[in-house]
Amino acid sequence: MASLPDWLDPLPDAGEQRALDEWAIGERGIAGLELMERAGTGLAELTGSLVPAGRIVVVCGKGNNGGDGLVAARVLRTRAREVDVLLLADPGELRGDAATNLERLPGAPPAPFSADALAGARGIIDAILGTGFRGEPREPAAGAIEAINAAGEDAAVVVACDIPSGVDASTGEALGVAVQARATATFHAGKPGVWINPGKTRAGEVRVIDIGIPDGGPADPRIGLIPGRVVAGIPRRGRESTKFAAGSVLVCGGSRGLTGAPCLASESAMRAGAGYVTAFVPASLNAIFEARLLEVMTAPLPDADGSLEPAGVEQVVARAERADAFVLGPGLGRAPEALEFARTAAREVNLPMLLDADGLNAHAGALGSLADRAAPSVLTPHAGELARLLDSDSAAVGARRLEGVRRASREAQAIVVLKGDDTLVATPDGRVAVNQGGASALATAGTGDVLSGVIGAFLAKGMDPWHAACAGVLVHARAGQLTAREIGPEGVIASDVIAALPRARASLEG
Repeated sequence: MASLPDWLDPLPDAGEQRALDEWAIGERGIAGLELMERAGTGLAELTGSLVPAGRIVVVCGKGNNGGDGLVAARVLRTRAREVDVLLLADPGELRGDAATNLERLPGAPPAPFSADALAGARGIIDAILGTGFRGEPREPAAGAIEAINAAGEDAAVVVACDIPSGVDASTGEALGVAVQARATATFHAGKPGVWINPGKTRAGEVRVIDIGIPDGGPADPRIGLIPGRVVAGIPRRGRESTKFAAGSVLVCGGSRGLTGAPCLASESAMRAGAGYVTAFVPASLNAIFEARLLEVMTAPLPDADGSLEPAGVEQVVARAERADAFVLGPGLGRAPEALEFARTAAREVNLPMLLDADGLNAHAGALGSLADRAAPSVLTPHAGELARLLDSDSAAVGARRLEGVRRASREAQAIVVLKGDDTLVATPDGRVAVNQGGASALATAGTGDVLSGVIGAFLAKGMDPWHAACAGVLVHARAGQLTAREIGPEGVIASDVIAALPRARASLEG
């Protein structure tokens, strides 16, 4: 089983984190009580920084998550903060380190949970359910979660302990009620559930608390966060480089009313460093592309009323012998002949391929046909497109994003990029890279085509397909962030993002 590459930051799931805790305690001699002390202290410090004044209520379950909350309550009380502690279980049900920290709590003893006790609180610590939780919360936890969320809507700052209660730490799924936190203090390392939606939205700002677990533990995570160092693997142009050595990309798409998409993909490939880009487009619309694409070659293909026809695939196959990567789908349209063109081209063009938009829709319900390609494939669906590929619906994909992207990657034997604020990049063997997001400016038409061009350019440079996709996702997101800072997120359009690509890459390299 392949491990994560060194250009990803590991995100241990619940089982892997449990193994790390046990290793630290059993093999490295670090007391569990000491780990809990550090976790609770970090939780208290985060809460104190977000709630500098006013009453804080700590809501504790009976497990170790509740023990972390009890440490936080003690630390805050020793710092002269007004803190109430509410327990969802009888105090006698607490065991081990959690019971010890209940005994150590100074001041007023915990009270049974009551929603009324949250009234007027300036801050609430959610220490109900920990990383071992799966499924749907049951009572009394479910009712407490609903009460915490209601108090949060009334201006209380909610801070989650390790993972918002109700969120699956391993997948980000929230199948029932879940805490909506302003911030989450997660211990040792981020968990997949705080970075993958819907858990990511529930977690708010994520603060990783170092609790002293050494490096070298037994866990071998399969999920990692994409950091800036991913761009170090993008080849640079040397003194002796030519336009062909920098990578040649073929972009294929376009139809009546959708001429912008292949233009954006082609221009973004150039801005991302490709040396030569050729756009294969409908012959009847070629004049439009000739006028728009000054730095990109155009190659007209047979079409019917603006939609590409399968007969044109032969020309693409011939040109592919002198190219390095193939971007298929932007603006293709859904005419039957165009979809057949996409299926035929995906099968016959023997280049690393980026498949997007209607190139994806052409393979709805037939992902397995892509598994037979000899060359690598990268698919870039949003939730709706992935749902069509899987014969599912977008709500189901949204609820189980990790499961969906892994299934699609396995069936297609391709790298699959599930776009979103938490963009996921999956490999057929189950490894997944997660983007940190935070680029709301990308929620505008055409930015998906920009991403296609960026990844296409990196594929043309000979990068490993997973590495190319992850680097492309991060550079694309950073370009959106930079542009938003300059002109505001509401005014960003796709061509602004293209213009920012070189600066985005440079900022990450710096």
